[in-house]
Order: sequence, then structure tokens, then C-alpha cells
Amino acid sequence: MTSTDGPVAAPAGAEAGAETGREAIVRAARRAFTLRPYAEVTMRGIAAAAGVSPSLIVKRFGSKEALFNTVVDFGAAADELFAAPPSVLGRHLVLTMVELRARFRGDPLLRVVFSLGIEDERTLLRARFREQVTDRLAAALTGPDAQLRAELIAGQLLGLGATLSLHRPDGAGAHATAERLADLYAPGLQRLINGS
Repeated sequence: MTSTDGPVAAPAGAEAGAETGREAIVRAARRAFTLRPYAEVTMRGIAAAAGVSPSLIVKRFGSKEALFNTVVDFGAAADELFAAPPSVLGRHLVLTMVELRARFRGDPLLRVVFSLGIEDERTLLRARFREQVTDRLAAALTGPDAQLRAELIAGQLLGLGATLSLHRPDGAGAHATAERLADLYAPGLQRLINGS
């Protein structure tokens, strides 16, 4: 997710140079809503984790519900992930996942797996993921079993994110270049994309 919002002044006592804009708020909210049920998440807690004042969150997002709806939106990540023709999409998916993880300082998709919210929250998160990622990919695929192949590709992307998260900071994946990860991981994705 990118923002056209400029930097904002850090609250008193905030670490000098700490990111205090929209992306810091969204990143803190993703963590909070993934690790705790909605009812337990507070704007004050998100603000503290993001290094901003609660009033800034209200100014930027309006309410906790609006912030939650931003967090359960996979559309921007999907736009970037699927911005390549099918013939090179496998490699593009891997390179883009690595780039998004670095930019967001976290995985753009994994929250769909690890959300601990109540059933309604998990259901909404999974429904959005299906609509914005899996179904969108299925519509772009040609040939038989497009929905099945899209689900398998989404699973592979989640697996890549989980592996990179699980073995950081000292795992081999943390030290591999994005190009090397794509060399190894993309051919399997491309076979699913091609349907062969």
C-alpha cells in the first residue's frame, strides 16, 4: 500500500526518525488484528505500536472499524502481484512477494492464515482474500481447472511467505537474493499458471 500522505510530526517522546505515517499505522494494525481478536484491539495500542498518537489514527482512518477494513483489504497487494502477463507471472509473483515483504516489513498475505479473530472476522478476512486474490487470479487463468490452479497458486504464495517468515533472520532464504528465490520457486508456480 502506498500513500500520498506526507510525513507527520512524531509524538512527544517518539524515537527520532521513526516512521510515523500511514504505512506504520497499517503495519501495526495488521499485527494487532492478526494476533488478537477485534474486541481486544485498541486504537491506543495500535498508536503505541506505530509510534503515533491515537488522534492521528482517527484523523487518517476515522474509526477502528475503518482501520480494520483497510487491514482486510488485499486489493493493493493483488494489483502488484498480478501486474504481469501470464507467460512470466510465476517469476513476477515471487519477485513481487519478496519486494512487498521488504516494503511492508511483513508479508502482505499471511494474515489470512494467522488471524486469531472471532469467526466473523476470520470469515470476512478469508472472503476478501478469496475475492481479491484467488478468484481474481482464477479469472485471469486459461484452460481447465482455473479455480483449482488459482487456489494452489495462492497456497504456494502463502507457503513462500510462511517459509521466509519462519526462517528469518538467519535462514538461507533471508540471505538469498530475490532472483535466486525466483529461480527456484517460480517454475512450480508457472506450471500451475500454464495448466501443464
